[in-house]
Amino acid sequence: MMRQNLTKHIYFTVSILVVIIILFGVTEIDTFIQDYFFSFEIQQWILDRELQPYKFLFYDGLKKLLIFSIVLLLFLSVIFRKTQLVENYKKGIMVVVLSSILVPVIVGGLKKSTNMPCPKNEIHYGGDYPKTAVWEHYPKELTNKPKIRCWPAGHASGGFALLSLFFLFKTKKIKTLAVVGAVVIGWSMGIYKMLIGDHFLSHTLITMLLSWFIILTIVTILNNFWKVKR
Repeated sequence: MMRQNLTKHIYFTVSILVVIIILFGVTEIDTFIQDYFFSFEIQQWILDRELQPYKFLFYDGLKKLLIFSIVLLLFLSVIFRKTQLVENYKKGIMVVVLSSILVPVIVGGLKKSTNMPCPKNEIHYGGDYPKTAVWEHYPKELTNKPKIRCWPAGHASGGFALLSLFFLFKTKKIKTLAVVGAVVIGWSMGIYKMLIGDHFLSHTLITMLLSWFIILTIVTILNNFWKVKR
C-alpha cells in the first residue's frame, strides 16, 4: 500500500510540476509579481544583496547552518550506529542525508544546463536578456554569451531538501511540523532571492516541487532496497 501511495504522489507531483512550468512559461505572472520588488525610478531592487543582516540570515548563515546540521546528523548516526535509536530511524536518516545531497546537486545541475535568465538579467529590469521560457531559444546575437544559471532556484533547494524530514519522524504531528518548517525555510530563502533580483516566483515554486519529486524517488528506491535486503 505504501509503495502504491508513493507512486501516486510521484505521478501527481510530476503532473503539477509540468503544469507550473507551462503556466509560468506562457503567462506574465512572474513579471507581474517581480515588478513589486523593483524600483523602476532608480533601477534598483528593494533589497540590496550585500545588506546585512539579511544576507547572513537568509543566505550565508542559513546555508552554512543547513550543511552543518546534515553533517552533524551523519556524524552522530555513524558514531551511534549500533544503538537501537539509530537502528529505528536508520532508513529515515538515509533519506534525509541523501536528499540533502542529491536535491541541491540535481537542481544545481539543471541550473547549469537550462541557461535561463534571472530577473536582474532581463531587459525589463535593465539587463541584456529577453524574457524566455525554458523550451525557447535566445536570438542569434545572444547565443555567444556565457550561460546564465538561474533556473530553477538553487539556493532554496537546500531548504526544501528538509521536506525529507517527513520520512524521518514517526508521528503525524511531528511530520506536519517538519514539513511546515521545511516549507518556511525554503520559501524564506527563495523570497530573499526574489527581493534581490536573483529569482522569479516560479523558480522557487519549481524547486520546491522538484525537491519533493527527488525525495519521493529516493524513498521509493530505498524501500525497494530494504525489501530485497530482507
